[in-house]
Amino acid sequence: MFPVRCFTCGAVIGDKWEEFEKRVKQNHEDPEDVLNDLGIKRYCCRRMFISYVDVIDEVSQYPKY
Repeated sequence: MFPVRCFTCGAVIGDKWEEFEKRVKQNHEDPEDVLNDLGIKRYCCRRMFISYVDVIDEVSQYPKY
């Protein structure tokens, strides 16, 4: 679950995650170029994209108590 807003500056970034993931993973584009094309200029927002790790599939396999 990618954050809707940047933790540092509060800019809305959640709407750009799917496009970023598709272009980087499927099209094998350079993440720097994709972030530039999407208009992500602040380094705090860029950090959110680069450092995000999707762990929801790993966590969801454990039952709730």
